[in-house]
Parts: sequence; C-alpha cells; structure tokens
Amino acid sequence: MTAVQMTPVPSSYVVAYRDDGPLSRGMGALVSGQLPPLPPLIAGAFVIGVLLLIGVAGSDGLAVFAPAVTLLLAGPGSSHPHDGRLDWLVPPILRLIEYTFIAACGFAHGVPPVLIFALLGALAFHHYDLIYRLRQRAYPPPWLSTFGLGWEGRMIVISLAAIVGAVTGGFVLLAAYLWVLFGWESLTCWLATSPSGVAATGAETRD
Repeated sequence: MTAVQMTPVPSSYVVAYRDDGPLSRGMGALVSGQLPPLPPLIAGAFVIGVLLLIGVAGSDGLAVFAPAVTLLLAGPGSSHPHDGRLDWLVPPILRLIEYTFIAACGFAHGVPPVLIFALLGALAFHHYDLIYRLRQRAYPPPWLSTFGLGWEGRMIVISLAAIVGAVTGGFVLLAAYLWVLFGWESLTCWLATSPSGVAATGAETRD
C-alpha cells in the first residue's frame, strides 16, 4: 500500500493566493511591505458590504466605488509577506468581496444568471487550479496574474461596464476571455508537468 503525503503549503504562498493584478501590486510596491494586510482588508470588506446594502451595485454612477475602495484598502498590503497568525484569511476575504460584487452587479442589472455563473465559474476554476498547482509546486507563469487582471482589475471591468450601460456585454466578454486564458494556461501547464516532478513534492511511505 502506497500513501503520498503532500508537502504543507508555505505561508509565503498566501501572497500568491491573493491573485493580485498589476494595480494592486503597484500599490503594494509603494509601501514596501510595511502595511499589514488583514486590518485594512477587513475595513474594506465592511465598507463594501455597506455600499452593496445601500444599492451601489444597482446604481450606474456609484458602481465604480466598490472596487476602488477595495483597491485603496487592500492593494497596499499586497507586498507584505503575509506571515502573521491570521494573514491566511486575506485570500478568502478577497474572494468573498470579488465574487459578491460581481454577483450583485450582475443580478442588479438584469444579467442572465447563466452569464453570472459562467464568470464566477471561470474565477472559481482559476483559484482552485492556483491552489493545487502551488501545493504541487507547478508554479504559474508570472504573466498570468497580469493578463488575468487580478481581483481588482476584474472588479473594475465590471464596474466600468455598469457605468457605460453594457453590463451584459461586459460579463460575456470577461467570462469568455478568462475561460480561454485560464483554461488554456492550466491545460498547458499540467500537460508540461511530469508525473515525477509532481511526485517529488510529497514523501512516499510504503507499508
């Protein structure tokens, strides 16, 4: 009987799990890792929750404020090593903010549910793939976080689509783009990863 014990994910991987885009990384570079990531993000999540509750997602003139507030509060923390006791909470909070904002905008503007789920599905696929490839040390290429726009870029695209009155079109284009990008990159990455390379990340024990 053979059992494979996976290597624990180092805390430094938490930064990769954030899925920051160029805007967030640029803000993080300004503070050089001096800003702890969790407290401002919690504040940002609270503000976003309040904005959505008062109807920001349904208002064309205010939709842009939710991603802007999140970027201003969470972006500077992107350069921190995320080595605090509770810093592992940062990626799931970012996922909650991003997914909730996208769903709220979609439903508030009458986007067909299938398109909302298609976009959220592309993001869920990417984040699930990111977690498991990092655990097996099949690292994504550096350009993926840039072309994937990051959590902040995707939120901004949806908010801009709301401002110009083309939310459904924005969902269609963004979902199609992300499915092609993430699907193609993931497929080529796993096909290029040798079984021996993946197995090397764990320790085999034989009974």
